[in-house]
Amino acid sequence: MQPSTYGTDNRLVLDALKEFGTAARAIVVVKDDIADADLKSMQDLGVRGVRFNLSYPAGAPIEMMRLLAKRIATFGWHVQVVAGAERIVAHADILSNLPVPVVFDHMGQIPGPGVSHPAFGIIAKLLERGKAWVKLSGAYTFSKVGPPTYSDAADVAKGYLKLAPERLVWGTDWPHPTAAENAKPDDALIADLTSDWIGSENLRRRIFVENPGRLYQF
Repeated sequence: MQPSTYGTDNRLVLDALKEFGTAARAIVVVKDDIADADLKSMQDLGVRGVRFNLSYPAGAPIEMMRLLAKRIATFGWHVQVVAGAERIVAHADILSNLPVPVVFDHMGQIPGPGVSHPAFGIIAKLLERGKAWVKLSGAYTFSKVGPPTYSDAADVAKGYLKLAPERLVWGTDWPHPTAAENAKPDDALIADLTSDWIGSENLRRRIFVENPGRLYQF
């Protein structure tokens, strides 16, 4: 996935795709004036979506989302959104009417009151329409409870699990660039917690293996 700090300079992630070949997929950051030939070249390398970080002033602004979504629909890509819950609410009209699926990073960063928050409702409606995916990732980015339980994030994750387990994937968010150097989360702890939230082995396989296989077109 293209880091926000690199803006639209995708050279590093594209070089990585060339090294990994068909074993890897990537999400890029582009602007709406990108050439069709460049999009096709990225598709051939393994790119499967474009990323919008609505909380960080880099890359493509949300005003480009509609046009870019129309262009990438041809390739079967998706839009990945990194945004706090309030921004999801503010931009609900755009996010709810795109011609491609929307992948909400970090569970949509839904704070308390959790599943009763308006942003959860927006994402839930998109999940029910088959127009969204959610990453069970980044609990540390929005949890007020924090480790070792992240219990408020757990409530949000379990809300998604109850609603649409077939449209959930997992992500590490490593190396946690938004966390202070002396406050990096424990990756093993978060992985174990996520596994516990999911529960059954069959559902873990679906979320860790089968769902991402469909989303990223392996």
